[in-house]
Amino acid sequence: MEAPEIRQAVHADLPAVIRSLGQAAYFADRLRLQDAGHGLLLVAWERQVALGDVYVWLAPAEEPELRARLPGVALLTHLEVAEKRRNEGIGTRLLDAAEERLTAMGHERVALGVGLDNPAAQRLYLRRGYAEWPYGKVDTTQVVYGANGERERRPEVCRIMVRHLTHTPHPTPQ
Repeated sequence: MEAPEIRQAVHADLPAVIRSLGQAAYFADRLRLQDAGHGLLLVAWERQVALGDVYVWLAPAEEPELRARLPGVALLTHLEVAEKRRNEGIGTRLLDAAEERLTAMGHERVALGVGLDNPAAQRLYLRRGYAEWPYGKVDTTQVVYGANGERERRPEVCRIMVRHLTHTPHPTPQ
């Protein structure tokens, strides 16, 4: 099977992304933020079918602890792969693409938050060279987009994980 193409989304991609992944309001909002220079929406494609995405948050973090302790550090958010295509390495390829973009942009570190209810994701990030930061868990806000475009903000406690991009290559799978 051919590896999916990972590229930055453009507005013309929106219908195909929504067909595959839903979340119309979320993706429209990420494209708006991308247009404003606040981030990058990267999408994995197989032909014209979106398989997954990750948003690279380049704006200052919303959480005060992250702004204070990780100023200027990009955040990876909303990494997802279509349910029927999970465990095929697509999420790993999305991470690789995001990290490569950040390295090319001169970033030395990247961070992300992992919900306490997601130990599988935490294990993945640990294998890739991410380490939990030493400042404890952080109260974050998960934004859930309704079908009608409304946003519901829900509290979420996350482990913050950080990876050095320029000095620590991620381990290769054994």
